[in-house]
Amino acid sequence: MPQPGLALHALYKSYPAPHRGKKPVLRGVTLTFGPGLYGLLGPNGTGKSTMIRIITGGEAPDSGQVLWGGRPISALGIRYRRVLGYMPQQQTLYESYTGRRFLAYMAALKEIPRRAVAAEVARVAAEVGLQAGLDTRLGACSGGMRQRLLLAAALLGAPQLLVLDEPTAGLDPRERVRLRGLLARLAAERVILVATHVVSDVETVAAQVVLLRAGTVVDAAPVPALIEKYAPGGGLEDVYLAVFGEGDGR
Repeated sequence: MPQPGLALHALYKSYPAPHRGKKPVLRGVTLTFGPGLYGLLGPNGTGKSTMIRIITGGEAPDSGQVLWGGRPISALGIRYRRVLGYMPQQQTLYESYTGRRFLAYMAALKEIPRRAVAAEVARVAAEVGLQAGLDTRLGACSGGMRQRLLLAAALLGAPQLLVLDEPTAGLDPRERVRLRGLLARLAAERVILVATHVVSDVETVAAQVVLLRAGTVVDAAPVPALIEKYAPGGGLEDVYLAVFGEGDGR
């Protein structure tokens, strides 16, 4: 396979809307991502979640393509699933499972060989600082522990493409810092997409930030370039406010 890289070509997607026919959600999104960490920023309703579902294969676009290593993901099939790690914003967890059992179950779904599962579960638990909580039942886990468990599941199999939707929800400040450090290390050799409302999650670690509004790409550039263009002397939050104001993006 060619050098890892993700490309979105002219993605269009719309959904039925009451009394309005169809509502466009993505309007010709074209982006390319090489190894590194990329922040996806925009108000609610801008198409971030739809774009993520299309990238992860959960939905098909009305038109356009998602390519990995230069090939359509629809043609790669299971080979694409093996390079993909996905952390959804919300996921139903089996309350009676322990963290260890949940990760072992997810490892089986990822077709990790049975003999390697125990070591792989221990590895990803250590990455997210969850070693001490692996044998706690999920029903007794805090929101932060559940969030770290979902991240650990996404890291199983050392995926080359990591897609994280609101990964720091429920994490305390120390865990947010830990997560940023982890993602910065991982980004050296893989593509990481982080969709978030927390600007600080990506401000210091993103190679590039993509600004989305009403299903279109407003801009995509490194943080210093965005600051210079939209909020000289400020920070990424100032860029966000300058571009999106107080609107909800609908």
